[in-house]
Amino acid sequence: MKSAEITTILGPVDEALATAIVQTGATPGELASAWAWINNDEALINDGRELPSGRIAQLIDLLSPEQDDG
Repeated sequence: MKSAEITTILGPVDEALATAIVQTGATPGELASAWAWINNDEALINDGRELPSGRIAQLIDLLSPEQDDG
């Protein structure tokens, strides 16, 4: 996947994140799916979709904001 494809799906991202995304070996479709899960997981679950796994789950981890437990 190329940087242009990443920014088309996500908008502007920093170089470190773009590099990490490329290193997953994910396709643009997988990135778009991960982005959809991050932005609308409840609707996808209600639609009966299985929880993401593999590269999509890896992308979700990269793209999800850090949660502060404190």
